[in-house]
Amino acid sequence: MAYWLVKQEPESYSWDDFAAEGTTMWDGVRNYQARNFLRAMEEGDDVLFYASGKRKAVMGTARVARAGYPDPTAQEGDWTAVDLEAGEPFPHPVELAEVRADPVLAETALVRQSRLSVMPLTEAQYRRFLELGGLAPRRKRAGARKS
Repeated sequence: MAYWLVKQEPESYSWDDFAAEGTTMWDGVRNYQARNFLRAMEEGDDVLFYASGKRKAVMGTARVARAGYPDPTAQEGDWTAVDLEAGEPFPHPVELAEVRADPVLAETALVRQSRLSVMPLTEAQYRRFLELGGLAPRRKRAGARKS
């Protein structure tokens, strides 16, 4: 199993929109590194949803419902989309200032490559986000792939 963080402008698509829909196609990514991360996602991988608007906070969890496929919104080029399924909202959204101040999270791409819209997380980073957000980590699923 792998762990990911995706970023979105709430004015375009908010956590509330995502939670209401339940599942969404994550498309429109036009950065090669982020595209390659989308391609590395596998069904069942855990994902965190980060709102990059005024609040700048991780809002909740998600899971990859469908691994990478050609992005139908791409007019040209070789771009990828995935389907994400909404999970649980964080009782306490994890603000960017908390991320920067936390020794486990300060090394994430969220801090080091702030413009990247899709990024991997280590298991320790993922679990720390859950802890700060007020959610208990799930037990590892049987047969989950190692990251």
